[in-house]
Amino acid sequence: MRDLPLPLALTARLSPVVVLACAGWALTSGPFAPAPAAAEHRTAQQDTPSGGAEASSSSTAPSSTAVSKAYASAPAPCTSVAAKTIGSLVPGAKTSGKEIPSTDTKVRRTCSWNALKGYDYRWLDVSFEIMDSQAAAQKAYEDRTAEKSGGGAVPGLGDSAYSVVNLTTQDKQQTREGVVMARSSNALVVVTYNGSDFETKKAPDTDEINKGAIKAAREAVAALGNGRKG
Repeated sequence: MRDLPLPLALTARLSPVVVLACAGWALTSGPFAPAPAAAEHRTAQQDTPSGGAEASSSSTAPSSTAVSKAYASAPAPCTSVAAKTIGSLVPGAKTSGKEIPSTDTKVRRTCSWNALKGYDYRWLDVSFEIMDSQAAAQKAYEDRTAEKSGGGAVPGLGDSAYSVVNLTTQDKQQTREGVVMARSSNALVVVTYNGSDFETKKAPDTDEINKGAIKAAREAVAALGNGRKG
C-alpha cells in the first residue's frame, strides 16, 4: 500500500463503494454500474419429470419439486472461495470477507471482498440463491443471462454457466466488470468481479477479469456441496 495520501478526486470516486456496501449491494457490484451495450464477449475457453387421474395427482404422490431439489440451503459464502484465491484476485483485502445481510439466509447469501492497493481497486462478490426446484432455478438462470447479452457459455461449470465482461467509463475513469452465472440443480451462483486503476484511469484487461470471475465461480460451485440434502 502506498503511503501517499489519496487525492480528493480518488476519495470522491471511492465514496459510492462504501455507501453501496453498507446498503447490502450484492448482485451488481463495483464503483459504477455496467452498461449492457458495452459488453465484451469472452467465453470460458480462455480459462479454461396407475390408478385414476385424481389419484395420480393426490398428496400421496411424490412432488416434482421434492425430486428436483438437490440443495436445501445456501453455504457460507465467505468461506466458499479459498483465501489464496482472494489474495490473488483482491490484493490487500481481508480474506474473511464481509457477508451482506439477507432476509433469509437459507435461500440467499452473499459475501463481498474489496480493496484499494495503491491506486489499483478490486471488488469481488459471491452470491448463492437456493430455489424451490430445478425448474425455478433454470428459469431464473435463463432470464438473467438474457438480460446480460454479449457473453458466452462456460463449459464444465455446474449444469450450465455463462460469463460476460463489460467496460464502462465515467468521468474518463474506466471500470471493467465480469459476471459469471452458474446453475447447479436448484441453486444459482452469481460471481461479480471488477477493477479500476485510479492512477492511469484504465481498467484491467478483459482476460484478467473474465478468468478471475470464472476461477471464483468454480470454487463457489464446489462449495455448494455443503448444502446438499441428505
